[in-house]
Amino acid sequence: MPTCSSGHDSATDDYCDVCGTPLAAPDEPAPPRVCGSCGTPQVGRFCEECGHDSLDTATAAPAPPTPAAWHAVVTADRDYFERVVAAGGPDSAAMEFPLYCPERRFVLHDDRISIGRRSRSRGIFPDIDLIGPPEDPGVSASHAMLVRTAGAWAVVDLDSTNGTTVNGATNPLPPNAPRPLSDGDRVHLGAWTTLTIRLA
Repeated sequence: MPTCSSGHDSATDDYCDVCGTPLAAPDEPAPPRVCGSCGTPQVGRFCEECGHDSLDTATAAPAPPTPAAWHAVVTADRDYFERVVAAGGPDSAAMEFPLYCPERRFVLHDDRISIGRRSRSRGIFPDIDLIGPPEDPGVSASHAMLVRTAGAWAVVDLDSTNGTTVNGATNPLPPNAPRPLSDGDRVHLGAWTTLTIRLA
């Protein structure tokens, strides 16, 4: 029964069936062993330099990849607001751009993310709740939805009252038709609200 350089008795004669060390033929020297963790020469099971166990394969396994994290960054967009007012929509003359509207960030944590304004009386609690303050009067309770599609996202207008546009377009999206989005695309809804889709 052959014995490997670490002193294990092996049932096979090519590689040690205990630690995997190649077994040398009688007339050729065994190849040098190195630590799988730090790369220094190794004689026994444990590395004398870092203590790595040559039988522990878990430490050598690569870490699983971190899934991509997508966010929606919500802001009050003055340029979009001025386009809405210039288009002369209903009540646009009476609307005022908010004096202060903090940026909000929402993690896109599910395959479907609803966008709108919370309505307890109607039982509507959107994932991206734009109730405010300040409250954008042009956002519907169930305004739009973000849908995950093959590692990216699409936006769907849910037949909202005032429509949804993307990247400054003048024509609103057709209701219930997914429009693909890329990192950095801007979704406009209501009187001044813009959601920027970001891959973190």
